[in-house]
Amino acid sequence: MSSLPLIGTPPASPWRPPGLSLRWWPVFLRNLLVWRKLAIPSLVGNIAEPLMWLVAFGYGMGALVGQVTVQSPAGATQVPYILFLASGSICMSAMNAASFEALYSAFSRMHVQKTWDGIMNAPVSLDNVVMAEMLWAAFKAIFTVTAILGVMLALGISYAPKLLLAWPVLLGVGITFSCIALVFNALAKGYDFFTYYFTLFLTPMMFLSGVFFPREQLPPVVRVVSDWLPLTNAVELVRPLFMDQWPAHPWRSALVLVVYATGAFWLALALTRKRFKA
Repeated sequence: MSSLPLIGTPPASPWRPPGLSLRWWPVFLRNLLVWRKLAIPSLVGNIAEPLMWLVAFGYGMGALVGQVTVQSPAGATQVPYILFLASGSICMSAMNAASFEALYSAFSRMHVQKTWDGIMNAPVSLDNVVMAEMLWAAFKAIFTVTAILGVMLALGISYAPKLLLAWPVLLGVGITFSCIALVFNALAKGYDFFTYYFTLFLTPMMFLSGVFFPREQLPPVVRVVSDWLPLTNAVELVRPLFMDQWPAHPWRSALVLVVYATGAFWLALALTRKRFKA
């Protein structure tokens, strides 16, 4: 009697739902312990550039511009330019800190140092490694913006009580941009690839999202595109809090960030699975 041929199990789809557990925590903790040795130099490097933007443009250009008109639920409001810039640049800092960590540092651990391969020799899945890297990049972002917020408070830029709510919003901004950056991390063959992300995506978004000047100055078509950029919606949530006001459309802006974060994480996970053939 001839035996029936064995039918192999079809390979799992890289687009399957994330298989997550609490095993991402040791990976996160490992990154924290390594980073702790260089925490101070890392902090100085992360906050130096945004503070230079703030001082140079906020005080320098602010002396020329004076007051800026901001549209809010309470109507048109005049605010000092340095407050306008600070409320936008803090979102930009969260974006940059999360992106840098989820690109250069994560790529080093994934491709150059082969740290991910070593971790996955333990009972830790690739999905949990990617989750840990995303949350670690978001943590770096919130750590950076917390330090910058402290400096802004010391400079007396804003003492609005609602500013406390900016902290969880900025954590969400860090999560969103770490998810987006991990997509490019999964596609990268080398560090040079990240130049396209910064040059073609992040830099134009900085100038279209109302960080440096009101978006009302943009042409109508460009402004429609700008409405759906993640940084725009981050600024729309944070800037009113600096003014001790509530955002005009908090649920819409929050939903845009959630959609970007969820879609980008799923895409990043699928591309990373393809890369590792997992």
